[in-house]
Amino acid sequence: MWIPVAILGGMGVIFGTFLTYFSIRFKVEENPVTAQIYELLPKANCGACGTSGCSMFAELLREGKVSPEKCAMLKDENMDKICSILGIEKKKREKQVARVMCLGGTNARKNFGYRTLKSCSAVNALFNTTFACSYGCLGLGDCVKVCPVNAIEMGENNLPVINEDTCIGCGKCIAECPKNIIKLAPADKKVYISCSSYDRGPVVVKNCKSGCIGCGKCIKVCPKGAITMENNLAVIDYSKCDNCGKCIEICPRKIILQADTKVLQPV
Repeated sequence: MWIPVAILGGMGVIFGTFLTYFSIRFKVEENPVTAQIYELLPKANCGACGTSGCSMFAELLREGKVSPEKCAMLKDENMDKICSILGIEKKKREKQVARVMCLGGTNARKNFGYRTLKSCSAVNALFNTTFACSYGCLGLGDCVKVCPVNAIEMGENNLPVINEDTCIGCGKCIAECPKNIIKLAPADKKVYISCSSYDRGPVVVKNCKSGCIGCGKCIKVCPKGAITMENNLAVIDYSKCDNCGKCIEICPRKIILQADTKVLQPV
């Protein structure tokens, strides 16, 4: 009985010795510059930069294949240090935030209920939607689950609510949303269109209590010509918008919002 045990033990010692030798012999030395950069990164491994994690991002930074501002969670002071290490000029980083371009939720008319599936992507794959409006939020919170900084919660209107103070503009919620109703916008531009429907006005009115009907009143009142109509939906050009808010006042459907406003209840 002891012979097989001895043989297995001996084999274990031999294999262990070989593994130790090869790990030492072929060990890849970490570049000290990469290590310096890595220590300055947030180490959240959120993947928002498009890499597998902070370690890979540090290596790509050292190689000059990416820029520091690609890391949405990187502090300004650490970005200064990384730019100094790499000998590059710091680029201006404009804060971007995610915004929900939908006021459906409990305002939208349901086609049918479905309780088994708890994922927006699953419902979208099987049914496209459970609402009369095919463009609106499905309300199952896939975006909440992927947010690396917990900036999203589901509101009382069964719509995601984004805390712009916490949001880092990483875009993970945007990539996760199967309906593409979450968009990035400049944080200092406070006005936004909270609708994503391309249906014509009468269809929108039938399907949802809140939705752009393409009336064009916002276009006429905008002093900067920042709003246009594309496929029955009002769209804001943020390079022209000055946050005057006149479009908010004139909108008959109240779907143009100030970013600080949280609309949780049916309008």
